[in-house]
Amino acid sequence: MVIGVALLAIAAVLLPLAVIGLRRWLRQRGLAQLLPSALAAREGQRVTLTGVAAPGPSGPIESGLAGAECVWHGHEVLRHYRPLARDQADGAVSERACDSIADYGSEDLFGLVAEGRSGQAERVYVAPGGAEPRDAELCLKRLVGRPQPGVAAAADDLLPRVRGRISGVFRGETIEFEYREWIIRPGARLRVTGQVRVRDGRVVLVAPEGGSLSVEHGVLERPARVSPRRREAVLLLVAFAVCAIAGAVVTAAAFSVG
Repeated sequence: MVIGVALLAIAAVLLPLAVIGLRRWLRQRGLAQLLPSALAAREGQRVTLTGVAAPGPSGPIESGLAGAECVWHGHEVLRHYRPLARDQADGAVSERACDSIADYGSEDLFGLVAEGRSGQAERVYVAPGGAEPRDAELCLKRLVGRPQPGVAAAADDLLPRVRGRISGVFRGETIEFEYREWIIRPGARLRVTGQVRVRDGRVVLVAPEGGSLSVEHGVLERPARVSPRRREAVLLLVAFAVCAIAGAVVTAAAFSVG
């Protein structure tokens, strides 16, 4: 009987530890699955999340220049020119130069979901305003030459699609304009580092105050491994169950014999 009581006492000690371990594992599991409810508890904290890009509240968007379906797009326009003679040092050879005259990145919210979750699942959102995603997919690169007198030039159909303000010092003689556009497609793997905020009932990753939002495109999938929190929770639950059952059986047997 003494052994049974001792086992039940150990089970009583293990019970709160098992509950704490289970809660820790469920909290970590919620973060790994990018559940908004788990992340809402970390509002104001800086986190790094890895998942798959998904459309935002308004669905997929279309890139401004190429018209490709995406969740984020950005473009830049470069003006290639040849410096004027008076801008060069005596005897210097005239070489090409270029200036950026337009730089734009979309600011629409897009989603981030865990790998393998349904496209309709709840999602964490990313506010990409001001971010420059690393290694985003280059979907368009085009050179449009300056019209020459008496020569038919290809129509510059991209200029009217440029978003944002076109600015810069137009120095020298224009040679051509270069258009480049980058996108993030739905389903692309991303790693996002930012601050957790709750806006209009949505959990959103934003740039921290005085800092910037980090978005890495095309990150490699890490090999699956068993979470230490899960291992700890399982061991505590198994130990509690064994002690409780064994203690109850031994105690009941002692009472029946007595």
